[in-house]
Amino acid sequence: MAETSIEWTDATWNPVAGCTILSPGCTNCYAMRMAARLEAMGTEKYRGLTRKTGGRAKWTGKLFLDHKALETPKSWSKPRQIFVNSMSDLFHSDVPASFVAEVWATMAATPQHTYQILTKRPDRMAEITSRLPVLRNVWLGTSVESADYLGRIDELREVRAAVRFISFEPLLGSVADANLKNIHWSIVGGESGPGARPMDAEWVSEIRRACRRHKSAFFFKQWGGNNKKAAGRMLNGRTYDEMPLAIA
Repeated sequence: MAETSIEWTDATWNPVAGCTILSPGCTNCYAMRMAARLEAMGTEKYRGLTRKTGGRAKWTGKLFLDHKALETPKSWSKPRQIFVNSMSDLFHSDVPASFVAEVWATMAATPQHTYQILTKRPDRMAEITSRLPVLRNVWLGTSVESADYLGRIDELREVRAAVRFISFEPLLGSVADANLKNIHWSIVGGESGPGARPMDAEWVSEIRRACRRHKSAFFFKQWGGNNKKAAGRMLNGRTYDEMPLAIA
């Protein structure tokens, strides 16, 4: 587990490493670059998870299930918000349901923490979690980068969860038709880093208005770009750091 600069969480926990490119939102995934860097530093967990192609690191599709990491949250007594698998997707098709159950057992044993799990595979999330208990300290979400993937929101609504949330990051197009009914939280952010694709301000405003209609908390993470710090995270002259009512 590691402290993180991600604005909407306190720490990351990666019982799984490695992934597969699934949709356009994955193209410039920071986790691919980070995995390649960690492998170059000699971190065994990330060996073989990426390959260089076209001058960039890309996932090979290989996964690493880190059984030792399952115990890590138990050593943290101070309550934290924890982003689960910032370097993977817990609901990747090659992560066994039995391993997901082990992750669930750890989260159930550490109710002082709040766990935030994002997936681009909400259909599998719904299938697997239907056989697992609903934990009040576990938030389940999906990533939606454009209107082509609004169907993921419908799939997320089928998931039993204390909190359901959407990460509209990287936001690559308008999602004006997003239905946020029964979605408790929306995070919005532009792509950052090398080759970052631009985000239109109106796309952000569309989501903010949808959040107001559906009483979904709105969190604006960043404008992004090659220098995300310079671009900042102000929208209409203010920051939006809203969180779900579950922890208000």
